[in-house]
Amino acid sequence: MTSRVMADGPVPQEHGAMSTDSLEVLAWGRIGLGAASLVSPAATSRAFGVAHSPEVGYLTRIYGGRALALGTAYLLAGPAERDRLQLLSLGVDVSDTVTGLGHLVRRDSSLRGMVMVTVLTGSYAAVGAVRALRRHARQP
Repeated sequence: MTSRVMADGPVPQEHGAMSTDSLEVLAWGRIGLGAASLVSPAATSRAFGVAHSPEVGYLTRIYGGRALALGTAYLLAGPAERDRLQLLSLGVDVSDTVTGLGHLVRRDSSLRGMVMVTVLTGSYAAVGAVRALRRHARQP
C-alpha cells in the first residue's frame, strides 16, 4: 500500500487504485453544479424548486461561476493553497447556509428549494469545518 500526502495528512491508497480526498469530492461537486448552473440555469433553478425568471437565471449563473471557480482552483492548487482555498470555501458555505436558514425561518421562499439548497451548502460547510478543525488540532 502507498500513500499520498493531502493538505490534512497522508491518505492511504492501494497500489494502482485512486483514493479521493473528501475535499476533492466537494471540489468536483462544485464544478459539476457550477457547470450545470452556467449551461442551463433554468433547469438548475427548477431542480431546486425555484421558479425560473431572467433574474433567477442571472443569479444562478453568478453562483455557478463562483462554484466552478472555487472547485477548479482547489483541484489545481498545491497543499498550501488548498488550505487557504478550503478556508475560503468554508466561509462561502457557512454564509450560504446561514442565508438559507434565514429564509427558512422567515418562510419567505419556496420551502422545497430552500431546504434543498440549505442542506447542500450545510453539508459542504460541515465537511469543511470538520476538516479545518482536524487540521488545526494537528498543528503545534
